[in-house]
Amino acid sequence: MRMTVLASGSKGNSTVVSSRSTRILVDAGLSCRELMKRMRAAGEDPQALNAILITHEHQDHVNGLPVMARKLGIPVYFTEQTHRAWVRQMSPQRRMTYAQWLAQREQEMEVVYGKGPDNAACTGESTTAEIQAEAEEDEVENDADAPKADPARLPSVGYFSAGQHFAIGDIDVTPFTIPHDAADPCGFVFEADGCRIAIATDLGYMPPNVKQAVRRCDVLMLESNHDPEMLRDGPYPWSVKQRVMSRVGHLSNHAAAEFLGKDYDGGAQFVILAHLSESNNLPELAQLAAEEALNGKMSLLGNKVLLARQDMPMEPICL
Repeated sequence: MRMTVLASGSKGNSTVVSSRSTRILVDAGLSCRELMKRMRAAGEDPQALNAILITHEHQDHVNGLPVMARKLGIPVYFTEQTHRAWVRQMSPQRRMTYAQWLAQREQEMEVVYGKGPDNAACTGESTTAEIQAEAEEDEVENDADAPKADPARLPSVGYFSAGQHFAIGDIDVTPFTIPHDAADPCGFVFEADGCRIAIATDLGYMPPNVKQAVRRCDVLMLESNHDPEMLRDGPYPWSVKQRVMSRVGHLSNHAAAEFLGKDYDGGAQFVILAHLSESNNLPELAQLAAEEALNGKMSLLGNKVLLARQDMPMEPICL
């Protein structure tokens, strides 16, 4: 198997997981153009992608999704709740104030009951000029009301459910529920060619089901989002700080290290620290916390700690 992290962080997330014959893009949080640029820079062919798999509907995971999927003509896999949330997000309902409604209502009444001093509309008679004006208005109105392309249109959609295995090509996928403030967020374990890769980011804490899911993996991509002190002293509004620190927010360096020190089975060749905050973390702090936690578990052959970056793709990991 092969894993290439194209981007990781609050500005966009995307990873390619591939086997001998199947390539999956996990999340599409950058623009289509940038995703393709980074794939080529990392030696990945965008045209070889077989599917896109979405963890949840937040913008930093779906920004380039519709354009990428339509350009390549490939299916997109969501949970049903995530797909619905994304469609609502892409198709916001038009809201009308009372003043707007009142103005529209007055215009409609003028059409019904006529207007102007001679009240021609009431008699059912119209001058040639009026007929021409109405025709021009209808033409403009029809153009304005012409159906626009559906922004949520995708070539094909597949649904999966957390806890239920499914396959994309020769890659077996096991989705697991994660605690995050989204409709139905999931992490994934990918298995092919006798190797296992886990992606567990965007989660407020490590519940038992996640700890169990990421066991026996050859590569573990784990969130290490923020340093708690930097977050408390940082530039975010207090409401955002509370969200990030909550049990449906993001995993801190301390929480990631606590898992690695107490509950991690130590089996991965590579531990990738991901979704690092540019405002509330430092790569050195995240790496130090993880390596100290892995102190008794690290070896020359396993548990090498790597950092996923926001601004450029990682070197591919080949198993």
